[in-house]
Amino acid sequence: MPLSAKTELNALLLRAGIAHDTAEAVMDIDALMQKWRRRAMKRELGNRALADLRIGIDLAQLDVLFAIDGPSSEFEGEALGETMVATVADRLNIDPSRASRLVGDMVDEGFARRAVSQADARRTIIELTPKGKAVVDAVRAYKYLIMGDFLASWEKAEVDAFVPLLKRFGSWMDSIEPATEKHADEIAAIAETIGKTEAQLA
Repeated sequence: MPLSAKTELNALLLRAGIAHDTAEAVMDIDALMQKWRRRAMKRELGNRALADLRIGIDLAQLDVLFAIDGPSSEFEGEALGETMVATVADRLNIDPSRASRLVGDMVDEGFARRAVSQADARRTIIELTPKGKAVVDAVRAYKYLIMGDFLASWEKAEVDAFVPLLKRFGSWMDSIEPATEKHADEIAAIAETIGKTEAQLA
C-alpha cells in the first residue's frame, strides 16, 4: 500500500511509537501549515499594510527595516547590541551582499543611517532614522490591529491556552536532529519506498 494512504501512514507512525491520536493531529497540523505557508509566501498582510499605509517601499525593504530595529520578541535568542549589515543578513537569512544593497537603499531613501559604533570606532553600524522607525511602528500597529480584531472574538480562556501552546509548538523544528536520529531505521525504510516505486515503473 502506498505511503499516501492514510491507513499506511497511521501504521508507520504507530510502529514508530506515535499514538493514533497524535498521528491524526500531525496530519491535520501539517495540512494547516501547508495552507498557511502558501498564504504566507504571498505576504498578503505585509502587502496590504504597505498599500493601506501608503508606504513607498517593497516587502524586502520593509524586512530590512524590521531587521535593523531587531526587537528581541522577533529575533529571540541573539545577543542584544549594535546592528551591522552582517546582523541584518543573519536575521533575514540572506546573502551579505544582498543585505548590503538593501541597507544601502534604505540609507539612500532616508529610512536608515550609518553611524560609528560606540564599542569600536572602526566599526560601522546601522540605525533607523525617525522616518524608518515610524514605518516599522506603523506596520507593527497595523498587524496588531488586524490580528487583535480576529482574536477579539475568542474567549479569554481560549487565548490563554492558545498562546503558550503556540510558543511551545514554535520550537518543534529544534527537535528535527534528535528525531531523525531516533527514527533512522524508519526514515531509511521510507527512502527505500522511492527506489521500489522507481523499479516498478522502469
